[in-house]
Amino acid sequence: MRLVYDNAEIYVRWRAAHYLDPDEAQAEELDERIAEFMAWHRTHSLPKYAQIADEARRRLERRLQPDDLVWGYDSVVAQLREDMRAAAENMAPLLDRLTPQQIAHFERRLAEDNRRFAREHLRGGERERRKRRTERNVERLEDWLGRLSRAQVERVAQYSERSPLLDDLRDRDHKRLQAELLGILRAKEAKKRLPEFVVNWDRGREPAYAAAIEAARKEYGAMVLDIDRSLTREQRARAAHDLARYAQEFRGLAASPR
Repeated sequence: MRLVYDNAEIYVRWRAAHYLDPDEAQAEELDERIAEFMAWHRTHSLPKYAQIADEARRRLERRLQPDDLVWGYDSVVAQLREDMRAAAENMAPLLDRLTPQQIAHFERRLAEDNRRFAREHLRGGERERRKRRTERNVERLEDWLGRLSRAQVERVAQYSERSPLLDDLRDRDHKRLQAELLGILRAKEAKKRLPEFVVNWDRGREPAYAAAIEAARKEYGAMVLDIDRSLTREQRARAAHDLARYAQEFRGLAASPR
């Protein structure tokens, strides 16, 4: 986990430079700001993620209830919002000094991301896209549970058939957010507006997108509860062990010096 966390910091630096094209002085400042945020995240956020992992393990071991899914989603999202606010406040002074050329560079990188998203998520007809979603969800669940039974795989496929496809709506929402972000940067208002913008990423969605997300969340929750009821002792123990390990590693990282 320590190596993963350290590599994450390297990756964040690389991605930031990839998007912002900083000059030498900006690159040095960027490294300092990222290091500062990661140090804050290590000591402030990781203990909270450890608490979430511990509580999730306890709830999983006694078998999941609908309220557990609400708790899990709300807990993770609340912590993510806190982390994103801190990151935005940390980076905003640098972002307010970007040149028009750097903002144009950033816009081109976002366009590349959009083309990549289209290649990976928008290709093919409805049947193909639902099949890919089933495969992705089976893979994610097997990371936690080990090999799924045939009945469990069929329940994942049932979720994929029932749940609305979101990718076209998500693509439009990405582009809406990107346009708003570029407007903030061009106006030199990152310090003023960026923290609230990133914390409220879900504000201003198309009503159709908001409704589809809610429908998908309900279908996913029903699938999780059905699969939970079908777990073998080994599957439940494997997931609980991983949650306990994550909690322990988060606390170890939070307490350890760099």
